Amino acid sequence: MNLQDIYQNLKKDLQRIEEKLQESVKTNHAELHDSATHLLKAGGKRMRPVFVLLAGHMGTYDADRLQQVAVALELIHMATLVHDDVIDDADLRRGKKTVKAEWDNRVAMYTGDYIFARALEGITRIQNPEVQHILSSAIMRMCQGEITQIEDLYNPRQSLRRYLHRIKKKTALLMAISCRLGALVSGADPEMVRRLYAYGYYVGMAFQLTDDVLDITGDEQVLGKPAGSDLRQGNVTLPVIYAIAHVSPSNREKILSHLESEGKNGSAEEILAVVRMSGGVEYTMELSRRYLQKAILSLEFLPSSHARESLRLIAEFIVRRSY
Repeated sequence: MNLQDIYQNLKKDLQRIEEKLQESVKTNHAELHDSATHLLKAGGKRMRPVFVLLAGHMGTYDADRLQQVAVALELIHMATLVHDDVIDDADLRRGKKTVKAEWDNRVAMYTGDYIFARALEGITRIQNPEVQHILSSAIMRMCQGEITQIEDLYNPRQSLRRYLHRIKKKTALLMAISCRLGALVSGADPEMVRRLYAYGYYVGMAFQLTDDVLDITGDEQVLGKPAGSDLRQGNVTLPVIYAIAHVSPSNREKILSHLESEGKNGSAEEILAVVRMSGGVEYTMELSRRYLQKAILSLEFLPSSHARESLRLIAEFIVRRSY
């Protein structure tokens, strides 16, 4: 079984989720409708819905309930992307113009808010206060992660601990919640729910660490956005943090000067070249692989099944992917 097989096995439910995503953002307001469906048309991996569906196999699989959860989580993810692009002043995502680039910042912010609202409206159909509490708490913590990222823009003096806390809230949390809620609404054993949450967290951390490496080493045509976007937008990721601590004094000064001047001193290309030769990419990928191993270890306590094997394959794909 490979990654394509996993998606093929879930094809019917994923197609229904795609239809429900389209239905969820429908509105009679023409401009809002166009902006809300803009990111949907660009596609995506739909990893969070996949996690929901696979986790649902650990209990009593109820396609309708799982689809409702999956749609809500994917809408929350989409809303954060729309808001992120405003904060980062990003023009491209998945090879397409962002909402803020196609319209403007105001339309993008209200579009993100609208998508958030539709997600919360959808999750109320799951008559389970625990699910609603988990989701609202997750949104709050994700917002805290966004604020932390804004506070740390161009900040060259970040600890590894602070960086890891930030990516936990921005990325890993929603993946962990996807696994947790998929199992929870399926009535899975509480220990299974806990193990799946841990799996989602570790996978999410590995995903973001790999993303940070790809931003520095990846191909722009494959990534769907300019290489080095994080650095250009002031987001100081782990490869850069590592480089600051390990390069020569002259190269360290180049990085510090670039960040402290908010990108005005030196070119991003020059700084990226320094980071690439610093060992920061290798260090970050090694940490990503360690999180991968923890994710796979979390699965060992679950019953042997196609769903468990699928989760293992997805984790391995996340670390070795090129996009």
